[in-house]
Amino acid sequence: MFSRPGATAPPTEVVGGPAPARPGRRDPARRPPGPLPRILLPAALVLWLLSLRHVRLDRMGDLGLLQVLPALYWVALALLLLGFVTLLRQGTRLGNAWPAGYVLGLIAMIHATPSLLYPALRYSWAWKHVAVVDAMLRHNGTVPNAQGLEIYNQWPGFFQLNVLLLRVTGHSSALGYAVWGPVIFNVLLIPPLLLLFSSVTRDRRLVWGAVWIFFSASWVGQDYFSPQAFAFVLYVTVLAMVVRRLQRQQAPVGASSSGSPAPPARSDAGGWPWRRLVLVLLLEAAIVSSHQLTPVMLIVTLFALALPRRNRRVVLPVLAGALIMTVGWDTTVAWPYVSANLHDFLSALARPDDNAVAGLAGLGAAAPGQVLVAWVDRVMSAGILLLAIGGFVRRPWVRRTGLPAAAVAPGLLLVANTYGGEMIFRVYLFALPAIAFLAATLVLRPGPRSRLRGSLVLLVACGLVGGLLFGYDSKESMNYFTSDEVTATRELVDSAPPGARIVSVTGNLPGDELRYDQHQQLVLTDGTLGQRQLLVSDPAAALAQADAGFSGPAYLILTRGQSAECYLTGVLPADTVPRVKAAADASPELTPVYRGPDADVYRYLPSTSAGAP
Repeated sequence: MFSRPGATAPPTEVVGGPAPARPGRRDPARRPPGPLPRILLPAALVLWLLSLRHVRLDRMGDLGLLQVLPALYWVALALLLLGFVTLLRQGTRLGNAWPAGYVLGLIAMIHATPSLLYPALRYSWAWKHVAVVDAMLRHNGTVPNAQGLEIYNQWPGFFQLNVLLLRVTGHSSALGYAVWGPVIFNVLLIPPLLLLFSSVTRDRRLVWGAVWIFFSASWVGQDYFSPQAFAFVLYVTVLAMVVRRLQRQQAPVGASSSGSPAPPARSDAGGWPWRRLVLVLLLEAAIVSSHQLTPVMLIVTLFALALPRRNRRVVLPVLAGALIMTVGWDTTVAWPYVSANLHDFLSALARPDDNAVAGLAGLGAAAPGQVLVAWVDRVMSAGILLLAIGGFVRRPWVRRTGLPAAAVAPGLLLVANTYGGEMIFRVYLFALPAIAFLAATLVLRPGPRSRLRGSLVLLVACGLVGGLLFGYDSKESMNYFTSDEVTATRELVDSAPPGARIVSVTGNLPGDELRYDQHQQLVLTDGTLGQRQLLVSDPAAALAQADAGFSGPAYLILTRGQSAECYLTGVLPADTVPRVKAAADASPELTPVYRGPDADVYRYLPSTSAGAP
């Protein structure tokens, strides 16, 4: 099934799987799994669903969901891991249906758990993106008076696609399906990952093992409803199509069962069929119009793939298309943002050491559990990198696949910019598809005569999934929003008149931007260092300053999620929100308009906010 069309298969077995079966015979590379994997998958899924009935979200603390998931959940996850490793022991005779079921089961247990448990969309940035879709739907395109969210007008591809979807389906908001964003984007990643890995090997065990490792190590959390998640799926798709085309023009990867080089296949030296090249260019256009960073990552990766002369017939047309479209877009549609930030970007080039370590420091004031999580993430990331390096060293055939270049190339951007302190995490994510495959070649020992050491594979699988859960689920006490928080925010947004100012301690709110073109958001943690110090030392003075000189109606909203963010991240002392609440209750300039168990809303009185109702 994974043999490359257009190439004459060698008569010997190659690393990556046996030669295709002769016509008219049953494919010997497939056989049904044994009884244990067929039992463990449905058992794990049933136990997982049953375990969700016993989760107490109000008990989340430093480690988020990890603290409240019941023992039955961990039993279900253990059964899933055991079943998948047992399935891999079939070696090169592995089929596709059952591995796909196990990978989908892993995605469900990790990413569907919050969607099923939470009463509302998780993560404040997902709410922001829903608000942008809503605003573009109302304005039939560019949103005027974007109030600090102008950047989305300049990279609107993802949002306009959602507007089109809403118009076609007749729905009024993306909120309903945005809840399932992490599940949807991870499922959409499966086909391009399969295409990428099956382009360089015919060993189904290796292909599915690499897919499993990718999802087990993808802890960065960029799979929520967002343009970067959409663009990343397209990035992996373009990478897979390029690598696939490269392999069609080269000899089969690997060595024969005797250890000698595999016989060369017929080279398809015609470059790209025009229809396929047009498809690749359309995917690149969607990337360029949707996200700032992903096109740059794609250009750097394609440049690395184009370094070997034998690759240039395939890579250069795709690289030229990405480069021309990115430069054209950034100098026209996105020029307002690019020109405003060009100085900062050029300055960052002179500080590569600062860029490389951004995001790894400054944990001194974070919650103790988050310090532990940071070290777990680092150890897991270093571990999979070491496995990938081991695969590169021990499996010489992978060096001709292009995947080592795809693993290294994103790292070049570490010296270019901090990307708001997130560059190191984005580099890890974009390198992960290639890293996962290189790691799989070491752990799974590809080849027709290799034997899978189940205990070692199970140990690696448990370590990766454990690290994933620490990185992905540990901040859920701030990513999760209660019904009361959603109600308070929605009532504030709906009742505040146009031109009103909405003040909050942090930006961790469920939907305060839902009418961002009509209201002004003031987040106190986004202020200067002096303003933040005043907020800590004298909350009453900081609240008065937040409304000073503003003539329109103004409101203050304080929520459980803001308090959780202060505690977990250390952006402010953990008691900041309760102290601000006490100051607001005591202030003659503020009056409460909403009280709830998890949220409080205050209105600035007309004496200090002229024109307030």
